[in-house]
Amino acid sequence: MQIPLEIRYHHLDPSAALDEEIRAHVDKLNRLYPRLTGCRVAVERQHHQHQTGNIIEVHIELSVPGSKLVVSREPHKANQEFAHPDVRTAVKEAFRAAERQLMDYKRQQQGEVKSHPSMMHATITQIVPEEDHGFLMTATGAFLYFNRTSLFTETLESLRVGDEVHYVEAEGDNGPVASKVWRAKAEAAE
Repeated sequence: MQIPLEIRYHHLDPSAALDEEIRAHVDKLNRLYPRLTGCRVAVERQHHQHQTGNIIEVHIELSVPGSKLVVSREPHKANQEFAHPDVRTAVKEAFRAAERQLMDYKRQQQGEVKSHPSMMHATITQIVPEEDHGFLMTATGAFLYFNRTSLFTETLESLRVGDEVHYVEAEGDNGPVASKVWRAKAEAAE
């Protein structure tokens, strides 16, 4: 890699053992895609929940020639799925998603997979109507922001968490966003 690996911890004490584990994951990514130019990893403890433990989020930003791939992994049903959260498990899951995303990118570059940006598939994960935006999770596990003006045929109030949608990705001020969003089932009805 041209840019040294950057590891940051937020609301969590740094760990030499976890640093080594992250380095091993990054080395594997570098072997899978030797043109990887940089990697930034943030491990963050989100909440202080005494009954279910602390929720761990892992964010990975991979720099590749001409682009960035971003993976953000957080548990969705923390009370059920992560009753006893483990930082190593969160890191491992995030790097699995990063590996899938990097391999998809590599296949697209090699022409093995046709890119159909207008037909990307995702699931609505959060809607904040009072702030006119929401988030969706892509097939690669990345979270994308969208706002009310991104919607084609739907209104923000008609969408529900869990709805399947198609989207077009664009580069926003702070990274990738969903610039156009429409309900996947609406196409089947037409």
